[in-house]
Amino acid sequence: MLDAGMSGAAVGDLIKESSTAEFMADVVEASKEQTVLVDFWAPWCQPCKQLTPTLEKIVNSYGGKLRLVKINVDENQAIASQLRVQSLPMVLAFQDGKPIDGFVGVQPESTLKEFAERVVGLDEQEQIAAVVQSAEEAFAEGDLQGAAEAFAAVLETDQKNSDALAGLASCYLKSGDPIRAQQTIELVPPSERASAKVESVKAALELAKVAETADPADELARKVYDNPENLQARIDLALSLAANGDQAGAVDHLLEVIKRDREWGDQAGRKQLLKLFDAWGPKDQVTNDGRRRLSSLLFS
Repeated sequence: MLDAGMSGAAVGDLIKESSTAEFMADVVEASKEQTVLVDFWAPWCQPCKQLTPTLEKIVNSYGGKLRLVKINVDENQAIASQLRVQSLPMVLAFQDGKPIDGFVGVQPESTLKEFAERVVGLDEQEQIAAVVQSAEEAFAEGDLQGAAEAFAAVLETDQKNSDALAGLASCYLKSGDPIRAQQTIELVPPSERASAKVESVKAALELAKVAETADPADELARKVYDNPENLQARIDLALSLAANGDQAGAVDHLLEVIKRDREWGDQAGRKQLLKLFDAWGPKDQVTNDGRRRLSSLLFS
């Protein structure tokens, strides 16, 4: 399972009695590291005596991802009033210092398990999102190894996570392994293949294939120099430049194709330019500048 910084608790610390004075430490602060269930009960409440043992059983089964804090409302009326506890038993789930879910009354064990899975699942998804974000930041900074390891860690927990699969494929592609990049992106579920991140990787893979078959850039540049109206040669040159890292040069030539004849080749210049933008991603500076230039050209 993923561990995005959550500290484990000893089994003996997972279930404890607490009070109004200790609530901040035992629940609010503790829930910033793991999900905390708060069981509000009273000695005279017979349903409470039925519910609590089942809650303890479920909490112990989660191996440290859940904590149970029991509050006797008769002895801690201040916190019970603050949280508007009006019926018993009442259970609230806390994450990041605040209640996120809860229920009132005795529930079957199956319902309690579903409740635990739901609140822990919310916590886990937040962890996954945080790890994906840190991996994307590492990739942007050029730390391919660190990014790949983080994306792989996400996939150990969520094998079909499209963001992690796209990120890992990007790492393979950036490191010069388009075959593994293609294999990885093919693992994305069909329902997620239209996402922007997946489309970006697919566009980048297409660009990599162009690089393998394109004529050398200097030869294509001579063709364009000899005949500036050779729009196919100019498009080929743009793709060759893009495949070899000259993004700005690629954009310049494709914009020139559009300027000379925007309808040529069924708007081939515009379509190729949009594919490059997809490959580079929406956060890329050349993409943003190129989109502004394209809009200015098309609507001038």
